[in-house]
Amino acid sequence: MRRPFIAGNWKMNLNRADCVALARAVAEQVAAGGPVDVAVCPPSVYLDAVAQAIRGSAVGLGAQNMYFEGNGAFTGELSAAMLLDVGCKYVILGHSERRALLNESDAVVNQKTKAALAVGLIPIVCVGETLAQREGGQTRQVVTTQFDGSLAGLTNEQMSQVVIAYEPVWAIGTGKVATPAQAEEVHAELRQLLASRFSPAVAEQVRLQYGGSVKPDNAAELLSQPNIDGALVGGAALKAESFLGIIAGAKA
Repeated sequence: MRRPFIAGNWKMNLNRADCVALARAVAEQVAAGGPVDVAVCPPSVYLDAVAQAIRGSAVGLGAQNMYFEGNGAFTGELSAAMLLDVGCKYVILGHSERRALLNESDAVVNQKTKAALAVGLIPIVCVGETLAQREGGQTRQVVTTQFDGSLAGLTNEQMSQVVIAYEPVWAIGTGKVATPAQAEEVHAELRQLLASRFSPAVAEQVRLQYGGSVKPDNAAELLSQPNIDGALVGGAALKAESFLGIIAGAKA
């Protein structure tokens, strides 16, 4: 049975004090040994402060991005080993905003995924289509292409350590949400891709998150779908009350 996994992507929001306060508020309410895995992903400059705030709690720390090289002359970048050193367990890779705004390719996401796995980080690899692509009937093609490119060359063992987040770009921060049926359809297709590209055993093991305007009032219905194992939460993760409400929806 796959454990639900709820991760909060704070993006480029909040200051140090706000990050620490939010992390503490979440950590105080997430019980060790509970039925849901929880992570928070603050801006990179606050990773260390948040790591201190959640130390000893059941909440995991995640980064929003990393570079695929281990070290060197890569100004402004962070390596997987650096993230691990500061206390990260997870790293978000290939988020639609990075793909669209910073031109990250599937090949780059693939390099990052392999680098994260090499040091023991759990990658949350994002895939998803734009509104124009959905309206053009290209959802399956786009998601399959991103899946194949971003996860190329992984062994079954490596793939079993990856989390996949399906994020329809048109539903991120827009207030629009894929219906449970729409989200489940793509998650079921991702499960089939895992079975065909890797193995049925891997497909049963890998957790699939939904991301796109998830809120406390829609979380339970989305998370009750058979192939949706959690959520990658944006705006609603910036307040403890709403984020905890989504976590509660995963328990329902």
